[in-house]
Amino acid sequence: MRFIALVFLVGALAIIAVECNSEGDALNAFKMNMLDPNNALQSWDPTLVNPCTWSHVTCNIQNSVTRVDLGGANLSGILTPQLGVLYNLQYLQVENNSISGAIPRELGNLTNLVSLGLENNKLSGTIPSSLGNLKSLRWMRLNSNRLSGEIPISVLKLVLWGNLQLMNVSDNKLAGTVPLANKTGFAITTIVQDMKA
Repeated sequence: MRFIALVFLVGALAIIAVECNSEGDALNAFKMNMLDPNNALQSWDPTLVNPCTWSHVTCNIQNSVTRVDLGGANLSGILTPQLGVLYNLQYLQVENNSISGAIPRELGNLTNLVSLGLENNKLSGTIPSSLGNLKSLRWMRLNSNRLSGEIPISVLKLVLWGNLQLMNVSDNKLAGTVPLANKTGFAITTIVQDMKA
């Protein structure tokens, strides 16, 4: 019986170690695609067991990444699809930088995300429909970028789930309009859009 318990414990530890390493690898891929003149990512050492000691990264008790806070860090580069493996991430805050390129559809894998702060960057392309998977999301800030196209229906349906409190998509090149009211009667969502949309 003790042998079975020991095997189970070793297996569980191996799974935790692999998860932590994959999170470190994902964040390192992000770092490698960023210009960082202020050295905000200097402590991000991929040789460490996990990224929980890195600046601007917060982890839970299981050493899994729950927050990335890099707002106003003067970063430029692209968001990498590898960020989509940070399954326990609740806050992705990279606002007020010069991040460009598309929003990776893999961010739709972050189903524990509560806050997505991508505002005031240089992001372009369309809003991925996969963001509609983020049913825990309370705050979605995509304003002041170069996003185009229409807001996907799957993303607009986040309003119906009752968790989304703020969706700011203003100051982009988006087309179409968004309904003004939430018809569920359970929650109020503030949607900020351009008046000319």
